[in-house]
Amino acid sequence: MKTGLSQHTGLRQELRINPRLYQAMDMLYMPMMDLQQHLKQEIMINPFLELMEPEEEDREEPTADQEKEKAEREDEIDWEEILLNGFDVGGTKAQTEVQEYLEPVCVETPNLVDHLREQLQFLSLTPRQQLLCEEFLGALNDEGYLTATVEEIQESVNQLLALYAESRQPADSDENEDEGDEEDSHAGATEADPSTPMPRFVREEIEDFLQIFQGLDPAGVGARDLQECLRLQIARDPNRNELARTMVEEAFPDLIAHRWNDLAKKFGVEPGDVQAAADTLSRYDPKPGLSQSDRGDGYIIPDLIVDRVDGVYHVSLNDTGIPRLRLSRSYQDIARDRSKMTAENKEFISQRMNSASWMIQAIEQRRQTMLKVMNFIVDRQRAFFEKGVEYLKPLTLREVAEVISMHESTVSRVTNEKYVQTPRGVLPLKFFFSSALSTASGEDASARSIRAKLQKMVAEENPAKPLTDQQIVHLFQEQGIQIARRTVAKYRDQLGVLPARMRKRV
Repeated sequence: MKTGLSQHTGLRQELRINPRLYQAMDMLYMPMMDLQQHLKQEIMINPFLELMEPEEEDREEPTADQEKEKAEREDEIDWEEILLNGFDVGGTKAQTEVQEYLEPVCVETPNLVDHLREQLQFLSLTPRQQLLCEEFLGALNDEGYLTATVEEIQESVNQLLALYAESRQPADSDENEDEGDEEDSHAGATEADPSTPMPRFVREEIEDFLQIFQGLDPAGVGARDLQECLRLQIARDPNRNELARTMVEEAFPDLIAHRWNDLAKKFGVEPGDVQAAADTLSRYDPKPGLSQSDRGDGYIIPDLIVDRVDGVYHVSLNDTGIPRLRLSRSYQDIARDRSKMTAENKEFISQRMNSASWMIQAIEQRRQTMLKVMNFIVDRQRAFFEKGVEYLKPLTLREVAEVISMHESTVSRVTNEKYVQTPRGVLPLKFFFSSALSTASGEDASARSIRAKLQKMVAEENPAKPLTDQQIVHLFQEQGIQIARRTVAKYRDQLGVLPARMRKRV
């Protein structure tokens, strides 16, 4: 065997993804708002790109005579405006038409903590209670429940006191070293004298302040579980049902499990009275903090629009808010005159020109891809647009990719976080994709349509004899749909439907 270096030629195929292809894939993934921000950034770094409003395409270049005539009209005094609004309008028409435009912006709205802190300001709280107040506010979640126990809050505030005492110890150690007897005389003036450290918090003190905190609005805030939340709201309700209060206090597990007969025997009443009392509990809010939580405004701008005109569905892009890109004419003129350019300038101009041209092509490719995908969805799901969700057909990304001759990952990017405005509302594109279940006729049924039919069955059932999961299976089999009982239970849980035993009305 001979060792050494040698060279040889050969042919092979390689797949290399350049940065531009990565960027094109990202642009497919972007929803409308993100695409707007992306275009603004590209314009800032590439001088050969500029935004063109859609109406500028049909606008003709004004001639010299037209520009002169326009300037003369702007300089004329608008006598009609002066007669109507007085001489304060400014004189010329051009000056009166200039107005400052202020874009509306979102402002921060008060949240639950702000709402509670505003109420606490009207209470006469001691410094110790104010410290506890901040600790309780920090332990609240958005639903209004305390996420920390009394012991954890006690440990936390005592640690704060210990840290505060250590930070003041060097300054205080030089004073009153031999006045030990006077410390007892100042024990009662702890809160009045800031130089004296606070004594440690005890459990009773924290529980007393918890009662004050739970008396704030909304009712039920500061509760540690659902039972305490309902108990707080019942206590402040002048029209409360005493049987409902007793069940919450003494038989909450049976109440949650809807054991009406057991509750009726325990309290010596009829099962109907127990159920009526339980129905009154639905007036209370199990998550009182959400009424004051700042969850923000979730605005959705549809990327696509489906309209029905004369029985025909038309698909269009909702890209009116995105100005179109074009190559900057002024920089194109500069690029043509290369006689005075250095090699470095020529390379920079060539790169930016190619990048700008590619960006315009990528935007157009994105538009065409989205239209292809949505047009196929409309053709496939026409029964849904005509009759409703029960007629939604099963559809996968692979099926769409095969029809429009694109890769499955490309279709996934197009449909991700995109919304379409349809005659049946604004829906995410992922809504139209679901798995299939076999039927007796040989056609597949969409899992989403199965859930819609299940929900309809439950809504139309006899409350005194609710449908069990096995009975629902038989009903589906009568419609030619083969489905397992565990699948019915899974779909029922996804819809938030209780089991038959807990749906029963007496």
